[in-house]
Amino acid sequence: MTSILVTGGTGTLGRLVCERLRQGGHEVRVLSRHSSPYIVDLREGTGLDAAVDGVHTIVHCASTPRGGDVEAAGHLLTAAREAGVSHLVYISIVGVDRVPLGYYRMKREVERMIERAGPGTGAGTGAGAGTGAGTGTGDGIGWTVLRTTQFHELVLRLLSSAARLPVLPVPSGVSVQPIAAAEAADRLAELALGPPAGRVPDLGGPQIRPLSYFARHWLTTTGRRRAVLPVRLPGEAYAGFRAGGHLAPDRAVGRVTFEEFLREPVGG
Repeated sequence: MTSILVTGGTGTLGRLVCERLRQGGHEVRVLSRHSSPYIVDLREGTGLDAAVDGVHTIVHCASTPRGGDVEAAGHLLTAAREAGVSHLVYISIVGVDRVPLGYYRMKREVERMIERAGPGTGAGTGAGAGTGAGTGTGDGIGWTVLRTTQFHELVLRLLSSAARLPVLPVPSGVSVQPIAAAEAADRLAELALGPPAGRVPDLGGPQIRPLSYFARHWLTTTGRRRAVLPVRLPGEAYAGFRAGGHLAPDRAVGRVTFEEFLREPVGG
């Protein structure tokens, strides 16, 4: 039985990862800002040493667009190294190296920190793989990084928020490739139980469609009446989205479509 710590273990993705690992008979520690017995604010790092003590693998799901991910990763990596953690699995986002969005830049910096903390370098494998397998010799931490496209849950949340207005505004010219968080959780649990693999192939949803397509389908499914209003947004970040920097057309391996997700949200 492997002892595994999941950061952000009460969130949308982390909760599902914990369920998969427990179903496999593994000891799972849930680390969050609100869940006992491991209540830790990663940005401060207080109490982290006790949480990682005796842990073999960490699955790092905790993240927030509000900032602090870099500081959190620094505390986590330091504690993991001191505790002799063998493997750190990190969930990132397709396009963090191509779309100049602040949150994406922060996620990419965390990737770099994890790579630098590894015991050595090697060649990643497969489509979408990068450099460094994190499986060399030394005192570093073996690592695995998985990038996914946007979750169905995020697209749903964005549309629900925008629909509070009389019209439903969506960025014009932007397509998305949503995937079910449950499918990402399946892959993360699989990676957590394997050896450090470096940057593994990206995980993309089964459909690439304009965001307006998903908006109209959501309105029809929920019976809401709104006009979908395409809005052209300025800035380099949205230019990156319009160029498809956040998409993985060669890795459209997800199975659950947005339409299926709306009919029967996939969780457990």
